[in-house]
Amino acid sequence: MNSLDAQARLEARVTGRVQGVGFRQFVRYHARRLGLTGWVRNEPDGSVYLVAEGPRELLEQLLDAVRQGHRPRASTMCRCTGCRPGASSRPSKFAGGEKKCNPGCF
Repeated sequence: MNSLDAQARLEARVTGRVQGVGFRQFVRYHARRLGLTGWVRNEPDGSVYLVAEGPRELLEQLLDAVRQGHRPRASTMCRCTGCRPGASSRPSKFAGGEKKCNPGCF
C-alpha cells in the first residue's frame, strides 16, 4: 500500500494571531491545494480549530504550512490533537453552529 493511499484524520487547535487576519482562508487554500477534506472554524477563545482528512503525508504538509503561518510575523502555536490512520468518515459541510463559529469547509 502506498503511503498516499492510507487515510488519516488531523485535528488541531491553532492559537496566536489567527482570527480576523485571513488564517482560515489560508488553511482552506492549502487544504484544497493538497486535495484534503475537512473544515476550519474560529473558536470563542480566539483560537482556530481545524479537522482535515486525507493521506497522512498530505496532512503533514498541511500541518507544516499551519505551523509556519500565513504571515511571516504572525505568532502561531499549533496543538495537534491527533493524526490517526483509518479515518472513519470524510468530513463534509457542517450544518448549524453559532454564526461567529461557522466552520468553513474545504
